Amino acid sequence: MEERLQKVLAHAGVASRRAAERLVLDGRVTVNGQIVRTLGVKVDAARDRLVVDGRPVASVEAPTYLMLHKPRGYVSTTRDERGRPTVLELSGAIEHVYPVGRLDVDTEGLLLLSNDGELALHLTHPRYTVPKEYHALVRGVPEAEALARLRRGLVLEEGLTAPARATVLSAAGDGSWVSLELKQGWKRQVRRMLEAVGHPVERLIRVRVGSVTLGNLPRGAVRLLTAVEVDRLRAESGLIVDHAS
Repeated sequence: MEERLQKVLAHAGVASRRAAERLVLDGRVTVNGQIVRTLGVKVDAARDRLVVDGRPVASVEAPTYLMLHKPRGYVSTTRDERGRPTVLELSGAIEHVYPVGRLDVDTEGLLLLSNDGELALHLTHPRYTVPKEYHALVRGVPEAEALARLRRGLVLEEGLTAPARATVLSAAGDGSWVSLELKQGWKRQVRRMLEAVGHPVERLIRVRVGSVTLGNLPRGAVRLLTAVEVDRLRAESGLIVDHAS
């Protein structure tokens, strides 16, 4: 797959996208032995030989972006010392991808997998505040005051939580389904927030990261993100969207 040269250099960890552009314009990059000074040049990271300041750029895989519907019982790591199944066992090993953030072993739903470290950082770092939405089956039905506490923030071990969007979706026997949208990622934060307002979680599903939604993807299934979904995630996380790549 061909992509713009500066994007490939950034993905390979040579420099940021903007700094990679400057390297190209300054004539410090060669492609297959030829100096390149044009930003529109496209290369194939798997086939072309790239050199910056006389030093070969390590071969990089084309960026891959997957969506997984994580079931309960799987850990969001590449390996587990306790022998529990990992989400990579469900990915089909399409590429060398890694979980973007984590879901607790008992939490289900949308998990992104990618080898794009730049995007992964922007989707998980608190600085970039990409929203994530969860649907939680809780005991009881939160009343107005409980929802207000969730919305304005409440004190956990780490401090005051950021304001969240909280809505009761439906009743479910002796409990209810609640939607909670966060821009933080503290450990087991959704569970702890709902327990703090008197409504322990019995089931938790992440249904959205930024504008990418779980939709009707079956539990345990995986699919590639579309180019449109990737562009939206990049824009939402503050990265440059390269429509010409």
